[in-house]
Amino acid sequence: MISATDDPGPISGLAEAPLGYQPGVCNIGPAEIAKRRRGGHLALIATTALYAGLVLVRAPRPARIVVVLPAAAAASGYLQARLRFCAGFGSQGVYNFGEVGPTVAVVDVEARAQDRARATQIGLASLGIGVSVGLLAVLVPR
Repeated sequence: MISATDDPGPISGLAEAPLGYQPGVCNIGPAEIAKRRRGGHLALIATTALYAGLVLVRAPRPARIVVVLPAAAAASGYLQARLRFCAGFGSQGVYNFGEVGPTVAVVDVEARAQDRARATQIGLASLGIGVSVGLLAVLVPR
């Protein structure tokens, strides 16, 4: 029996921290989450640097739309870290809760379908955020 003192409760203010693979919900552990977050940071820096560079060289405003790509990459990294779900893993039908690198195959057909659906959601959301940032970059005056 688990007593109240044995249960650590929510971690870092999250309602429930997944302990392992959950189809369409969680397919990566702490090391992979950190990797996605770092990717988001790097892509955000790239987005900011690209935008600043385009403004500094006085590139035509429509040219600023190119920030869509790094902005979408930043959104993807942050969304995957926050959701604890790798879109690439979801598309491939694998998961990883250990060190970065090795993966485990998802064998259940329904679980793979749920993972693909979540991967698509993350991809579309990332693209939408990237396009929004790109349009703002075009609309903001020099």
